Amino acid sequence: MLEPEVMDTPEDARNYNEMDHSEVNRVFVDDLLACGNIAGDILDLGTGTALIPIELCDRVDNCRVMASDMSTSMLDLAVYNLAVSSAEGRIQLDRADAKQLHYGDDTFDIVMSNSIVHHIPEPVAVLREAVRVTRPGGLLFFRDLMRPENSDVVKDLVATYAAGANERQKKMFDDSLRAALTLEEIRSLVTSLGFPGATVQATSDRHWTWQARIPQVESAASN
Repeated sequence: MLEPEVMDTPEDARNYNEMDHSEVNRVFVDDLLACGNIAGDILDLGTGTALIPIELCDRVDNCRVMASDMSTSMLDLAVYNLAVSSAEGRIQLDRADAKQLHYGDDTFDIVMSNSIVHHIPEPVAVLREAVRVTRPGGLLFFRDLMRPENSDVVKDLVATYAAGANERQKKMFDDSLRAALTLEEIRSLVTSLGFPGATVQATSDRHWTWQARIPQVESAASN
């Protein structure tokens, strides 16, 4: 059961922005930085209200982020979040369809994304586009929710991680968990794109993470 591909009502965007993502975002950036050499041109797919790019730019000086999303309401709130941050000059907002990106091949050193995959009916299209726009040697870093094995586990996760949320926010989290892929499903997708299934790992009780690099192109001189 998929969630809406675009959370484009002001109410949903506001509810999302007001949820406490601080710990999840901090851990996302911690794990991204642990990959090493986090610099250059970065694309954030499904940026929402741009909280992860802001967290990243607060901690890394030598990067620039294209923060893209399909939701106008999300990007409207991202404008405010950037205005009150210290990273406004290094983050550019862009309305873009992650399934059909308007960026050229090999444009970015890093493509990252948090929690976009469970919104997309055919998520392999998003992963394929991410591969296309990443430069040789560049990093792909995707994280999303992992579908629990049954409704009881969904309820337990909502009770644990959304205890302080309002009813609408709890339902959003519940819907997201039910819409998410299993670990086996996302591994099958990355394998179809030529990456080992083991590049996807369960990294919490509710998240999977795909971490992979685009192969370097061998020069003629090395042959």
